[in-house]
Amino acid sequence: MDRRLHALVLPPGPRLFAALAAALDGTGPAICPIAPGTPPPALAALLDALAPHAVETEDGVRPHGGPAEPVAAGTAVLIATSGSTGTPKIVELGAAALRHSAAATLDRVGAGTGERWLCCLPTSHIAGIQVLVRALVGGTEPVIQPRFDAGAVAAAGAAHISLVPTQLRRLLDGGADLAGFRSILLGGAAAPPDLLAEARRRGARVLTTYGMSETCGGCVYDGVPLDGVRAEVGGDGRIRLSGPVLFTGYRRRPDLTAAARDGDRFVTQDLGVLEDGRLRVRGRVDDVINTGGEKVVAGEVAAVLAAHPGVADAVVVGRPDPEWGERVTAVVVPAPGAAAPALDALRAWVRARMPAAAAPRELELVDAVPLLPSGKPDRERLRHARR
Repeated sequence: MDRRLHALVLPPGPRLFAALAAALDGTGPAICPIAPGTPPPALAALLDALAPHAVETEDGVRPHGGPAEPVAAGTAVLIATSGSTGTPKIVELGAAALRHSAAATLDRVGAGTGERWLCCLPTSHIAGIQVLVRALVGGTEPVIQPRFDAGAVAAAGAAHISLVPTQLRRLLDGGADLAGFRSILLGGAAAPPDLLAEARRRGARVLTTYGMSETCGGCVYDGVPLDGVRAEVGGDGRIRLSGPVLFTGYRRRPDLTAAARDGDRFVTQDLGVLEDGRLRVRGRVDDVINTGGEKVVAGEVAAVLAAHPGVADAVVVGRPDPEWGERVTAVVVPAPGAAAPALDALRAWVRARMPAAAAPRELELVDAVPLLPSGKPDRERLRHARR
């Protein structure tokens, strides 16, 4: 039997948590959480693509007013993965998949009875929603903070937390006692080696996570898949994931659903390699830079740059170049207290560790890497040189 679908334009809080609980146990409609600050044109485009029966806001519940289509009986949560421009892509997630992901995470981190989770990530993204699902599966009330505040996070008294690298950096800079957390799940973007080293030196138990909306969030922890999940690398170098955490499809887009499948596996947009049984993510397919006929994986160059003592954070992108096609550009946040690294020094650092084509030809120094609401670097913005 099909079920109704509600779009939830609500901030993180008790009302959203209650709606999620009802969606998971089948007593309420399926939900698609949407950030309350979404610009009206983007919201209208998203609702048109979503076709919900109703829209819930802090002012109440109203009919959508446009076409409404039910979802499959087992579907509980829908996550919009894009939509600021063009047609949004909306991931459908089953209650069973969400619960399996949460239970496997609780098992992996060794969460004890009554240990609470802190949610300080946007609940319009899978990372934030999955924190709430873990609390539900674990039988606890989550600590919900609609906006990230380093002091409030440190004082919350929660046992487990999910963060993006920028948030972890702010906690470290604020002198937070990270040893008070039983686990810190770190995802959304590649973590600089020095950030991980500093956090662990100060007593933090950090687990790096890899996953996406289509896998109910993180499904590979420290390179090792969660229980029931399989990670493979195809002949094209792309990571393929399978198991009970996979999405059921893209809302109203059977063409996209079919294109993302390889049998029972989800074909990601990420390149990877298996090393001693552990998955290492090299970077995204669309972040491969073609420079002078050579292909450079931007994520691998960024990881090498991040290990430089003068670099706190780095993102590598390809910018248009009349001679090379694309030029390898390093966007770097200098390490605190260190002299800003020069382009020649960074080129030499990369050339000593990678093929010559990977050495950056342009350097842009920034105070902070611009981020998307999900916590990932805004690569599209970085691909355009600052005027």
